[in-house]
Amino acid sequence: MSNVFLWIANNIFGVPAFLIGIIVLLGLVLQKSDISKIISGTLKAIIGFLIINIGSDIIVGALNVFQPMWAEVFGLSSNTMPTGFMGFDKFNATFGGYIALIMTLGFLVNILLARFTKFKFIYLTGHMMFWTTAVFLGIITHVKPDVSMTLVVPILSIIMGTYWTLQPALTQKYMVKITGTDSVALGHTVGIGAWLSAVLGKFVGGKNPKSSEDIKISEKLSFLRDSNVITALTMGSLFIIGAIVLMLKGTDVSKELIAAAGTQNFIIYSIIESIKFAAGIAVVLFGVRLFIGELIPAFKGISTKIVPGAVPAIDAPIVYPYAPNAVIFGFLGAFIGGLIWMVILGNTVGYVFVPTMIVLFFHGAAAGVFGNLTGGYKGALLGGFIIATIVAIGQFYTVMYLLPSTIPDTAAWAADTDMFIIGPVLYFITKIFR
Repeated sequence: MSNVFLWIANNIFGVPAFLIGIIVLLGLVLQKSDISKIISGTLKAIIGFLIINIGSDIIVGALNVFQPMWAEVFGLSSNTMPTGFMGFDKFNATFGGYIALIMTLGFLVNILLARFTKFKFIYLTGHMMFWTTAVFLGIITHVKPDVSMTLVVPILSIIMGTYWTLQPALTQKYMVKITGTDSVALGHTVGIGAWLSAVLGKFVGGKNPKSSEDIKISEKLSFLRDSNVITALTMGSLFIIGAIVLMLKGTDVSKELIAAAGTQNFIIYSIIESIKFAAGIAVVLFGVRLFIGELIPAFKGISTKIVPGAVPAIDAPIVYPYAPNAVIFGFLGAFIGGLIWMVILGNTVGYVFVPTMIVLFFHGAAAGVFGNLTGGYKGALLGGFIIATIVAIGQFYTVMYLLPSTIPDTAAWAADTDMFIIGPVLYFITKIFR
């Protein structure tokens, strides 16, 4: 019997892509999908999950240039990223099966809570389910490396399922005002940040706040709505500035970093690395969307049969069409805030904040819509700045203290608002029961 469990552990839970495929397969079979859909859905889920590691490698490679570059710009003694950590690839290979299992059980908890409580929200933003579960598991296994997964899986599943139920409830009051309907909810890790933006927005907007939608914005700024372009432009600018500073400083460390470019001009080398970073994120997002695109329909088909009147809680872009100008104001607030915090953290605690545009864009934009609801365009700008503040301080604290031995590399680009708020709570609870 022990050999059977060992085989299952090694070949199913130890191969997360395969476990994801099995979950999708079961979901499609339970929905009585045709054989064509079952085969294509299962394979696409597996392929998508495997693509994530490819994109992660690209991102980490670019960060290995960005982090020491800006450490030298700020005059820090060394790279501020912890050393000797597992990294996402190794972590995913070790715990990926448990991540998939926790996601599945957590979703079942979400369904049960929606079925038997007044909170009828079904969380369907699968990529956020994946990253949140990964980061929280990373925190737990950092605090207690030898923790039993038999204990962690059910407890973290309950935590995740509860969060996926209550987060949409927190923002629904404002979602109804934004969308004009109670039939859809926000299911995204910007939830707490969006709620704060709406709550605090009224303090900057005045009695009659001017909505961002009453301001005409030139179509020349339409590129601000494309996260891939924004990521490449912003990181490209930061890489170029860092490269120029290093070339001017001419210290031994600067020369060593510049030498990494070989025969290539260091500025050109830096530009390519910045675009690699943007490309890596695009690859990861493609992989996540591919496997989530098959996983969520399998979940949704089951949940709607069990929870009458279920309200789908979906990704942040659901609110963008209702205030497209607020999306730009929110991102600008987050972008400016990210640069400010990059300078502050670099010159105070000696941490190189990675102002990941994919986070600042999606979260800042959503917070902008919520802030605009109560505070007009000023509230939208404040919403973006609130996101930048949470993400900057949260990234520093999470990378350096919450999971430095597991996946700080992931926290530096994939973790975000709600994770940075809930993560410390989970960390201290785990410490108490250590």
